[in-house]
Amino acid sequence: MSKPEILQMGPYPEWDQLPLDETYIAHRYFEAADRPALLAEVGARVRAIATRGELGANAELIAACPKLEIISIYGVGFDAVHLDSCRSRGIRVTNTPDVLTKDVADLAIAMMLAQWRGVNGAERWVRDGSWAAKGLYPLRTRAWGKRAGVLGLGRIGFEVARRLAGFDMDVAYSDIEAKPYAGDWTFVADPVALAARSDVLFVTLAASAATRHIVGPAVLETLGPNGLLINVSRASNIDEEALISALAGGKLGAAALDVFEGEPNLNPKFLELPNVLLQPHHASGTVETRKAMGQLMRDNLAAHFAGRTLPSPIL
Repeated sequence: MSKPEILQMGPYPEWDQLPLDETYIAHRYFEAADRPALLAEVGARVRAIATRGELGANAELIAACPKLEIISIYGVGFDAVHLDSCRSRGIRVTNTPDVLTKDVADLAIAMMLAQWRGVNGAERWVRDGSWAAKGLYPLRTRAWGKRAGVLGLGRIGFEVARRLAGFDMDVAYSDIEAKPYAGDWTFVADPVALAARSDVLFVTLAASAATRHIVGPAVLETLGPNGLLINVSRASNIDEEALISALAGGKLGAAALDVFEGEPNLNPKFLELPNVLLQPHHASGTVETRKAMGQLMRDNLAAHFAGRTLPSPIL
């Protein structure tokens, strides 16, 4: 029996690539010098797309694969997949939730501590001789006891909030509605009102048309010149131009970002700002989690072609 042909949108670690190559004929879209030519050649035979959350699969790509049956996402986000095209054709879509949740939450907390305690600047202070020449590093801000807001109390937002509670922080959250699993955390429906009662605001929303630029000038200016914004969700949830303006103009104190529009080619203005911590979209970037993500991505493909129930379906 011939191997199913799949379209691979981006590179995977060797521990995922080798099993994919053993099981499927994987056409590496990301390596093609002429991508339209590749689609014209193999699109009619492609039965699955293996992609990543930030790469997705747009309507044109899906249309070029008339026999497409499933899109398996390595990651949680599915906003870059054209779901309407999938629904209209009965194409299954899966992702890899849960396995990366706690690692993403861990990095969000690490980013908060790095900014408030000046971890990067303090390390440079030692390395460049400033400690010896100038004395102690300038005082920074404590984390424990502060007011934290979590915008989006899904899987990741919940784990962020749970960790914040361990710092004796006053935790509040915004979502479509109050969540029964939120315990004694305060529900604040309006994101601007959430920003008003927060020293640090974590963005942990799933991205959609409804959440695009939900963090805009009003939220940023309300968070204020002493406030800290942390994004481990999707770049589209934040108005980047408004964020850059607020950081440069002192209307927002600081930010820590793991995601960017057009990444890895982020807006160069971010590189000029001293009050933003920049990370290379690696919140799930541990060996353990990436192995679990790859396994679940491959398990979804295997289940589909074996006619079994999909482990983690979106559609």
